[in-house]
Amino acid sequence: MSAERARAAIEASGLEHTVTEHGRVASLEEAAAARGVEPRDIVKTLVVRRAEGDHLFVLVPGDREIAWPKLRELLGVSRLSMPDAATAQQVTGYARGTITPFGSLSALPVVADASLTGDPARTISLGAGAHGVAATLNAEQTLAYLDAQVADVTSTPTHSASLS
Repeated sequence: MSAERARAAIEASGLEHTVTEHGRVASLEEAAAARGVEPRDIVKTLVVRRAEGDHLFVLVPGDREIAWPKLRELLGVSRLSMPDAATAQQVTGYARGTITPFGSLSALPVVADASLTGDPARTISLGAGAHGVAATLNAEQTLAYLDAQVADVTSTPTHSASLS
């Protein structure tokens, strides 16, 4: 099962973490409350398609969204897209809404928004392979472990955020 694969990968990382199981939630605020973090500390792991068979993870704070022009400029491409749910699951082994870089079937490059850095004590909460299961870890240590490329790739959404 994918939750066990994610947990095993998080354990193997050696990163200090806490796993929270809270079931499905209807909003970012509900997820944050259930995990004991601020909404900005919920981190969405999005799979982005750069080209046929070429994907990457983008880590986006819960209160932000991908700024596509910034991400395209960073990656030096003129076009990016989100793969359909079946392709994202085939690439990662995780259903949409449960995706995490930990234990992914494919080792994908990771881009993390710059707003996730700058506070050595900050913790973030990532999905952990199943709906309603999350891992809370130190942000800086996690991004270093994932060898994330850190850049300004998000903006404040023009609509309210929700989690599925």
